[in-house]
Amino acid sequence: MGATFDGEGTNFAVFSAHAEAMELCLFSADGRRELCRIPIRDRDGDVWHVHLGGVLPGQVYGFRAHGPYAPEGGHRFNPHKLLLDPYARRLTGRLKWSDALMGYKVGSPRADLSFDARDSAFAVPKAVVTAPAADWPDDPSPQRPMAESVICEAHVKGMTATHPKVEPALRGTYLGLSSDAVLDHLVKLGVTAVELLPVQAFVDDRFLVMRGLSNYWGYQTIGFFAPEPRYMSRDAILEFRTMVRRFHAAGIEVILDVVYNHTGEGDELGPTLAFRGLDNRSYYRLRDGGRFYVNDTGTGNTLDLTHPMVLRMVMDSLRYWVETFHIDGFRFDLAPALAREAHGFDPAGGFLDALRQDPVLSRVKLIAEPWDIGPGGYQLGAFPHPFSEWNDRFRDGVRRFWRGDPGLATDLAKRLLGSAERFDHSGRAATASVNFVTAHDGFTLEDLVSYSVKRNLANGEENRDGHDDNHSDNLGVEGPTKDPAIRAARDLRKRNLLATLFLSQGVPMILAGDEIGNSQGGNNNAYAQDNQTGWVAWGDVDEGLARFVARLARLRAAHPVLRQRRFLHGRERPVDGLPDVIWRRSDGRVPGPEDWHDPAFRCLGVELRMAAEGAGADASAIYAVFNAGPAQALTLPDTAPGGWRLVLDTTRPEAGPEAGPEAVPETVPETVPSRLEIPAHSVMVFDTNPEGNPA
Repeated sequence: MGATFDGEGTNFAVFSAHAEAMELCLFSADGRRELCRIPIRDRDGDVWHVHLGGVLPGQVYGFRAHGPYAPEGGHRFNPHKLLLDPYARRLTGRLKWSDALMGYKVGSPRADLSFDARDSAFAVPKAVVTAPAADWPDDPSPQRPMAESVICEAHVKGMTATHPKVEPALRGTYLGLSSDAVLDHLVKLGVTAVELLPVQAFVDDRFLVMRGLSNYWGYQTIGFFAPEPRYMSRDAILEFRTMVRRFHAAGIEVILDVVYNHTGEGDELGPTLAFRGLDNRSYYRLRDGGRFYVNDTGTGNTLDLTHPMVLRMVMDSLRYWVETFHIDGFRFDLAPALAREAHGFDPAGGFLDALRQDPVLSRVKLIAEPWDIGPGGYQLGAFPHPFSEWNDRFRDGVRRFWRGDPGLATDLAKRLLGSAERFDHSGRAATASVNFVTAHDGFTLEDLVSYSVKRNLANGEENRDGHDDNHSDNLGVEGPTKDPAIRAARDLRKRNLLATLFLSQGVPMILAGDEIGNSQGGNNNAYAQDNQTGWVAWGDVDEGLARFVARLARLRAAHPVLRQRRFLHGRERPVDGLPDVIWRRSDGRVPGPEDWHDPAFRCLGVELRMAAEGAGADASAIYAVFNAGPAQALTLPDTAPGGWRLVLDTTRPEAGPEAGPEAVPETVPETVPSRLEIPAHSVMVFDTNPEGNPA
């Protein structure tokens, strides 16, 4: 499929089940002049194809499809609209918004039932023939187990647009993202994988362009095989591969956020750019006879992955990114839309089955965003192995616990153990839960502790967009403040949230910039803010917070008990007769039902050991205490023969044996007494000290 150069010429192949005729259009190198139109007469099934001798890589092209323009029946063919090849590996030109892009006459009383005969070629991006990608076997993937992963969600441009140590010409590009300055920073943090917001070619929504904004996040894909050109210097394919190679050399995997649930063509009043003009009825889920689009995505349309050729396109695209770019995994945006069959969401549906049996794709990391706005759209925990899933229950529960909401201890206990009530079934691992406190969609960590309400007016939607229920807290003053007491409280809250994230079973994910105190000024939906609001601010870096995040990553890496694949259920371990998890009150006793139901129960301790099934001779343990209330006496368990060693106290972020080489030279006792005080609003972590003596 697509354009394939074979050394003598190029074969062009495009799918359409309902077209009556197809034309290949060749353009000048700058894409401005249409040189010729070549009828495509060969057809195998529903694949139209033609081979042209002498057509070399670099040739600019597009398609025109002839057929019925009958929106009531789901057909929107219009040969006056130049169409992008769905399999295009490289694009040239940017979308220029014009009414000529529409298959119908804008302003007509018949709306989309009317027909527009203006040529759209001047306004659309075009495909470019590429040479077959050369192999690069000298790029070993880190292939890090999911249990050892620490994910950082990042935006290619936003991560480097203001970075002072990135060469100015490379800021906001694939090469800038993989520069030494960024790689060194991520390695110091302990990040093992970057999860990039969409990098498949996308378009800017017309309403955003009219407001002087752009589709910054990139969730309006139009080319599932082409790297987004706006992040390149000269050659998107070469530079993207270079970026991946450099990440791999640093021991960091690359995961892509991919959008196969819809395209950038919008609803029936949207532009005709590719899929709609090639075969609207095959590519999209339609309703009301075919005129209107099923909108399970909130973007106007939904791709129909139950159609075999649409499914093939998605699978071909995924394999292309793995085989050509050596991508290590994918995060699937609005994943229920991909697994929805005619009868509804189906964990054994065609797309998920195809992924799981694929010899290439079944071996990379697969992460689902387990919700959309369609029927039965919330599917947290319903995806099959080997999927992991973004866990919004973790986000909301942990935020509310540290905000001081009553009665959240029970929910915190579930989150600390990997949300087993959602994921512990069908042989799934605890790593099925991708835990996060913040992500691109919502407040940054700094804003989470600085704003009680969102500030989205810059988006031009009168502050109606974005989440309203953020479980945030300004700790006394709305927005920025220099008040030292409030600043100290906010910094402590951030450390508590991060510590909870790294101490929980599952896979931790941080948002790029959170580790240095980045703010979006209270905007919790910066999807259109390709500016200082959306970019990570490197001018005022919180070095202490970055060191603390790195310390949490080292703590997690040093203690396998914090990153287990098996769920913990309090079963007795053969090695020592102790349960693999024991809950504690601050006085050391096991909570009773009355404690779990007490709205004021805000100090929860958890004693963790390797799971009873497969613990072997490992006698190590971690005791973590989460106190969202006032300071109080703390009694340590008597289950550590060598005593307990304090390894983390969020009120003293620079103290302890694992604080790192740049820490303030403050020390804590090698072994602590069995009775001490836990400060208000803090996390304390102890590990067993087999060489010590009970204090």
